[in-house]
Amino acid sequence: MPHALRVLGYRIAELLNVCAVYLGIAVLVTLVMVFTLAPLRTQVQQIHYALLNTLRPASVDNVLYAMLVSGDDDNRAMLESLLGIAALPPTDTESGEGEQTDTTAAVAGGDAINFARLLRKSIEEGGVEGITPEQERALRSYLARKYRIASSVAGALISTVFIVAKEMNLDPQLILAVIAIESRYNPYAESHVGAQGLMQVMTRVHKDKFTEFSDGTIAALHPIANIRVGSRILRDCIDRRGSIERGLACYVGATGPNDGGYGAKVLAERRRIALASGIPVGR
Repeated sequence: MPHALRVLGYRIAELLNVCAVYLGIAVLVTLVMVFTLAPLRTQVQQIHYALLNTLRPASVDNVLYAMLVSGDDDNRAMLESLLGIAALPPTDTESGEGEQTDTTAAVAGGDAINFARLLRKSIEEGGVEGITPEQERALRSYLARKYRIASSVAGALISTVFIVAKEMNLDPQLILAVIAIESRYNPYAESHVGAQGLMQVMTRVHKDKFTEFSDGTIAALHPIANIRVGSRILRDCIDRRGSIERGLACYVGATGPNDGGYGAKVLAERRRIALASGIPVGR
């Protein structure tokens, strides 16, 4: 009888040891999930929003649609059929209007059909008002290579930035540098505090600036709308603080002179962009 009790005690002890091991594994897995699931959930949510926006026929202001539109005739015909539209708006050559008029309208409109027109123009013609074709090609090559984006997308973004910069009286290379530091040219980037898009606009703070767009603050994920709103915020910051350096500190949310090196990073990237493109730095 005592022997049987000892054997039973050993068995119970072994069972408890096994349970303890599995409990430890369960606790470890739980801790790993706690620390990794939140970022994953955020990424999945961003992808979910992007897909919803892409698949929604009523609002085609999306760079993914724009990339389709800028492709070959079969892709364009497929997208036109999907969207239920007869045809894309004509290019400048077809309509007889000047490039600046057409492109300015595209930027002012803020929708993806218009961004698609910029992409198609970038592929078929190129050319940005205010700089030479050689400078535009060098700038496009630098952005496409460094930030791993399609050359046509780089060209469309450059066109958008130069038009908006003229409208806001800003150096276009400053805007391009801000985009580089803020999002590395990822239109769907979102920070842990909710800043979104190419220029990482805080939509909950600047909600009023998106009233001109039919989609409201979701337009922060659209290249043209984000550049327009972000550049307007940057212009306001520079005007309030009195200089580009202080304006950049304001843009990044620094209340004092110390911006954590943000301004230095932006200005260094602006110099690199100017050196790569051969475009003089403006003020």
